[in-house]
Amino acid sequence: MTAAALLAFLRSHRVAVEASAAPEGGAQAAVVGIAVTDRFEIVFDTLGSSRKARNLRANPAVAFVLGGLVPGDERTAQYEGVADEPSGAELEQLKQIYYAVYPDGPSRLSWPDLIYVRVRPRWIRYSDYTQATPLIVEFSGDRLGI
Repeated sequence: MTAAALLAFLRSHRVAVEASAAPEGGAQAAVVGIAVTDRFEIVFDTLGSSRKARNLRANPAVAFVLGGLVPGDERTAQYEGVADEPSGAELEQLKQIYYAVYPDGPSRLSWPDLIYVRVRPRWIRYSDYTQATPLIVEFSGDRLGI
């Protein structure tokens, strides 16, 4: 498994399960629509009033699981990273990446309190249990080219 193959796998998914820590303790999870940048960053939109936004503003550590939802396709990526809310030109570039996956994205710009979250990866584990000998590969730092 190469970094390029991992990127292709991540990009083959339009949704992921996002998990964050609630300020009062406990974990919270949600399904989010995602786009993935060339630097393995995950981008999604949400409302600033959502639990995930409140959680990530208090503690930017976040995890995702992609894949594993199609019967017989037991390939997944576990992804851990750090979230932020980009602004300015950086935000505009990320929006374009997101809109390439979700062309209806601009229609949500009129929603009050809509925000865009970028997550920079720290660690990704790809697992493939569709083969006789399972393939499990971990990526971080240099292996991701970041």
